[in-house]
This record gives sequence, structure tokens and C-alpha cells, in this order.
Amino acid sequence: VRLVEFGGGLVQSGGSLRLSCAASGFPFSMYPMSWHRQAPGKEREPVAFISEFGGSTNYAEFVKGRFRISRDNAKNTVYLQMNSLQPQDTGVYYCKVTSGSEYWGKGTLVTVSS
Repeated sequence: VRLVEFGGGLVQSGGSLRLSCAASGFPFSMYPMSWHRQAPGKEREPVAFISEFGGSTNYAEFVKGRFRISRDNAKNTVYLQMNSLQPQDTGVYYCKVTSGSEYWGKGTLVTVSS
């Protein structure tokens, strides 16, 4: 199983970023996917979840209405569109799949300046 996140970077408060997570090594369309983040000095926390075919999504309260998770099963990729970014959204963003065991990517850093 391999998960590779990209799309992070430095953005001003109120800006947007789109993260991508390219997956390989497992039947992508058969598994739910999720995004998590870890802010400096804090524990990793879930951000968004999407079911196998995208029919069901869930979001942490602090991103509802601002972030949108989606997936393209033909491309084995899950996305996180992040709008209205705030400094407290700064952190490393990870995608995860549970396929027997939990698998994580190495993350992509998002920095939101005020």
C-alpha cells in the first residue's frame, strides 16, 4: 500500500488549496478514505471521510462548509478542497486507508499565514 499526498504549501488567510492523495497497492475503489491533520504541538485529528464510491462523506465540525472531500476511483486519487483557510488550519495533512492495517502517507504541509 502506498499513499502519496501533495498540493500543500503557503497560503494567506482566506485562501484556498487543493490537496491530492495518490493511492496504489490495493483496490482503491473498495475502500473508504480519509484525511487527517496534525497541527504543531497537537495530536493528529480526523478532518474528512469519504465512502468507497463517494456517496457518503463526513467532516469535522471545524471544517464543515469550508472543506470538501472527493475521490476519482479511475485515478486512484482522493482530494481535499480547502477554502476559507485560517491560520489554525496550519499543519501536516495526511490521507489514510484501513486495508487490514492502517496505512498513512507521509503528509503534505499546509501553512496559512495571517
